[in-house]
Amino acid sequence: MGTNSTLVCAPIMGKTMNRMFIDMAKAKEIGVDIAEIRLDYLSTFNPHQDLQTLIKYSTTMLTLFTYRPKWEGGEYEGDDSIRLDALKLAMEAGADYIDVELQVAHEFISSLDEKTREKSKIIVSSHNYHATPSVEEIGDLVARIQSTGADIVKIATTAVDVTDVARMFQIIVHSQVPFIGLVMTEKGLISRLLCPKYGGYLTFGTLEEGIVSAPGQPTIKDLLDKYNLRLIGPDTKVFGIIGKPVGHNKSPLLFNKAFKSVGFNGVYVPFLVDDLAKFLATYASADFAGFSCTIPHKEAALKCCDEVDPVAKLIGAVNTIVRRPSDGKLIGYNTDYIGAISAIEDGLRGSGKIYQGSGSPIAGKLFVVIGAGGAGKALAYGAKAKGARVVIANRTYERARDLADLVGGDAVTLAQLETFCPEDGMILANTTSIGMQPKIEETPIPKHALSAYALVFDAVYTPKMTRLLLEAEESGAAIVTGVEMFIGQAYEQYERFTGLPAPKELFRETMSKL
Repeated sequence: MGTNSTLVCAPIMGKTMNRMFIDMAKAKEIGVDIAEIRLDYLSTFNPHQDLQTLIKYSTTMLTLFTYRPKWEGGEYEGDDSIRLDALKLAMEAGADYIDVELQVAHEFISSLDEKTREKSKIIVSSHNYHATPSVEEIGDLVARIQSTGADIVKIATTAVDVTDVARMFQIIVHSQVPFIGLVMTEKGLISRLLCPKYGGYLTFGTLEEGIVSAPGQPTIKDLLDKYNLRLIGPDTKVFGIIGKPVGHNKSPLLFNKAFKSVGFNGVYVPFLVDDLAKFLATYASADFAGFSCTIPHKEAALKCCDEVDPVAKLIGAVNTIVRRPSDGKLIGYNTDYIGAISAIEDGLRGSGKIYQGSGSPIAGKLFVVIGAGGAGKALAYGAKAKGARVVIANRTYERARDLADLVGGDAVTLAQLETFCPEDGMILANTTSIGMQPKIEETPIPKHALSAYALVFDAVYTPKMTRLLLEAEESGAAIVTGVEMFIGQAYEQYERFTGLPAPKELFRETMSKL
């Protein structure tokens, strides 16, 4: 593992020169290589004066000047010749790079005298805000951009599906010229994170969350600290979390910190996936070495694996997929139930109530599971294996009944839980996404129904204290947060991914700071 050559670029989008200076200072402080000065964002702009000042101000960073017109997704609406004259002035003033759109590049580059042409590198860019074309079409576009005399080719497309990014990777890795290939939107995020693996010339990150110059840009801080971008190279193994939604997931932070701490050459990224089978078929190389699966793909993962661990088969859900190095086959496991059940057992033992004997404190208890999806199956199976009497509650009774039949338990609807109280000292486990950010005011069961439970567990961990847990605590129940389950299942995933012992202290410390 070493520092790669991919440059990190921050768009500077101040409306005033003063704001530009503030943002450039911030970019310099956080370790940016290139400041992309977006002239089209300035509300007043005097090219002769302002360009010199901006270049002088950027002492330790490279400068890239972009003056993007509305017709290519920018802010500039004026005369094109004035815009292009300003870019020429930027070159004469000593800009390291300028970015010009393919539509006007041929004419612009032809108009430059030899002396000006040598002063800056010219990026010729093309943006597609609707889709990602085929490999052949992107290849033709590269040839068209090269024919203008571009020093660097830049193509930005839009991901309709996460598999679209694979086409961009294919082009980047085979490119004979410096190439910036980015795929916009959250589904295209991996194009920005894995850019150094495939030899991309630069990647963009924002100075602040939400203030982006294109859809799907991560922050510079996340690129450098969360994803260890500087350490990614051609041999880096790719792992990730497959889900929908996936942006809230804390796994990338946890795994990347652990990888870095032991010098493991891997990166862990979020994959926003619609169709799991299509995703796995597309990213089928040995470089994509393992995946965590979350809602709603755990049951589909079972069908997509070449081999499935017997316990995962029994549960009917896979949350961990490992690509076997010897033959590339996908092996499915379930680590959810281990993490959740052990956290619940620890919660019962530490609750102040006395649970005698060496067996599980769950044994003999009435264990109510909310949800009949992958996580629900895992909890139901785990509780049954520990000797609990299991009840499944679900919005649709049929799904609850199916799972109850599978594990040898009973079924109720979610609505029936409001008055369900056959005995005191029960255990409640929510495995649905009810109460997850942003809908933190929601809860699967009203507060008045919680008094019969000795312990309440919630698999949701964003926020850590859900409404369900807050109300359970107020009702006198012991509580176990989703963070405990998350850490427990992550231990085993990490070991399966890396073959190394999980850094348990680091995992706990990392999660405690969130």
